Amino acid sequence: MSQTAAPSWHETNQQALMGAIAHIRQRLEAKLNRTTLPSQAVTLPSSSALAQLTRLFYLTPFEQDLLTLCAAVELDSDFSNLCADLQGDLQRSYPTFSLALSTLNAPHWQSLSPQAPLRYWQFIEIGAGKALTQSPLRIDERILHFLIGVPHLDERLASLVKPISYQSVLVPSQQTWVDHIVKIWHPNLATSTMPVIQLGGDDFLTKVAIATQACSQLGFTIHTLAAGALPTNPTDLYLLQRLWQREAILSRSALLIALDDIETTDLARDAAIHRFLEDLTTPIFLSSRDRLRARQRPFMHVDVRHPDPPEQAFLWQNALQMDSDSSAVNRVVAQFNLTPLAIETVCTEAISAFNLDGQSELEQDLGDRLWQLCRTQARPRMDDLAQRIDSNSTWDDLVLPEAQKQTLQSIATHVKHRAMVYETWGFANKSGRGLGITALFAGASGTGKTMAADVLAKELKLDLYRIDLSQMVSKYIGETEKNLRRVFDAAETGGVILLFDEADALFGKRSEVKDSHDRYANMEVSYLLQRMESYRGLAILTTNLKDAIDIAFLRRLRFVVKFPFPDATQRAEIWRRVFPAQTPTQNLDYTKLARLNVAGGNIRNIALSAAFLAAEANEPVQMAHILVAAQNEYIKLERNLTEAEVRGWA
Repeated sequence: MSQTAAPSWHETNQQALMGAIAHIRQRLEAKLNRTTLPSQAVTLPSSSALAQLTRLFYLTPFEQDLLTLCAAVELDSDFSNLCADLQGDLQRSYPTFSLALSTLNAPHWQSLSPQAPLRYWQFIEIGAGKALTQSPLRIDERILHFLIGVPHLDERLASLVKPISYQSVLVPSQQTWVDHIVKIWHPNLATSTMPVIQLGGDDFLTKVAIATQACSQLGFTIHTLAAGALPTNPTDLYLLQRLWQREAILSRSALLIALDDIETTDLARDAAIHRFLEDLTTPIFLSSRDRLRARQRPFMHVDVRHPDPPEQAFLWQNALQMDSDSSAVNRVVAQFNLTPLAIETVCTEAISAFNLDGQSELEQDLGDRLWQLCRTQARPRMDDLAQRIDSNSTWDDLVLPEAQKQTLQSIATHVKHRAMVYETWGFANKSGRGLGITALFAGASGTGKTMAADVLAKELKLDLYRIDLSQMVSKYIGETEKNLRRVFDAAETGGVILLFDEADALFGKRSEVKDSHDRYANMEVSYLLQRMESYRGLAILTTNLKDAIDIAFLRRLRFVVKFPFPDATQRAEIWRRVFPAQTPTQNLDYTKLARLNVAGGNIRNIALSAAFLAAEANEPVQMAHILVAAQNEYIKLERNLTEAEVRGWA
């Protein structure tokens, strides 16, 4: 004996909808035939779309029947004729409130109100007419598809709201946030007190993964909306708000609003975001770099950080299928702070390159390749924020007193062994301040501050970025901190060396705080120092005037290197080293050249200019070329070249 398969949900739903439509047909035909039917509501399976809609939006039996009437006109052409016959006009082959009030069960005028569900949620559209009760009624297309059982995002939302399908394995510290969000939201699913979850941090994809997993556990789908697409016009914003609220209820969906790419303060956009959130009661995530303040609806902030070093080590080992004691992995974990996706990308590129080259995966070779690939991860963002300096200088190019050289070598040592001393040897637990490596390079222009940073970058095999602090400082309150935050957030990924030029623009001697401007200036300085102290790489400040920086700020810097103006002996040494080995020279007298009372940077300018003059004359670089180049450099310096400096050159 064969067993009949149970009907699918679509079959059951179709039968339920057809039954509801048949019920409406009976009401209309009874009215047309002037017969009386008992006031009896149609019985629907609780799983049917019409029953769900009625339950979710609190429709009365009359409102349910009116909506069914509008759907019936779309699905059965006979209903147009019935409407025309009942209204005594072949041109009025559409439902109206008047027709519904006179034919359907338990009619009530309240259903016509703009605040009643049918109009508030835009289930029906009201056409043009002389009177409200005589105007044509039409079911909204999205609602018609829902009743039929066809998944369909409202076309008015489709260009703004996109479904999220991104999945990623989360490390334990990130999974903890998923569990916390579920715990916070679950008791409030049926209330209007569900807090907005604000996801902070610079790793957008991990924030998406956290939101997606939390929604999965709660039985929600999730969509994303770029904050820049939010209309600022109140009417358009109100329409979008109502449409999304309706969609979220229909499809049990959460919305992630992405503010990550909004870099500047936009008061109109900020107001639109808060207006959009105020009346929504459905699940909302905000993804942003800056923390937003809650207004009417409560916020819960989640600081989404990169995996900690042990978690990163696990991700590296898993992607590379290497042992936990791999020196290659330990080396990159100690220096770089990558996202899970970046780690996966680096490993894929490294392994593909080895397979392509046909090389054996020797750990040293792999470690060097991983290191280089990690360096490139921060470049796309950092290149938009600061100037990358190619590192070509070596210790041999640096002419400084021995004490300064030793300090610079100590800086390199601290960077190289930071992870071992702090993490492995436990010094991180002994420090009450940040573990960043900070330095101040002080000295007149051209004395070698930038070259020293260049030497460190080459020694450490790290990228060097120069940031002009005078361009970071803004007259608008809070903007300086935002500018600095973007730099540090981008730099964290690639462990780059940050060289902040013109520290004098921010670090003046503190005076008595006389007004709010002084207070905010000190707040900006404190913010920069705090970020330098917590930065996992090396951060360097440069200044021409060390004495102009307050002693309280200096105490917070780990290293201070004073770059003296070079004496004659040091200038002679700089001249000996300034020309590349390939450059042809003839009869250069370095003792005489050292009489030029200029810094190393000026010496390099003069040497380069002299090389071009010699190339034009097709000659080796000679004293005569250097004399002309020196005259030009002194004009730029607004100084006179004295007889004592060039006596005996010719």
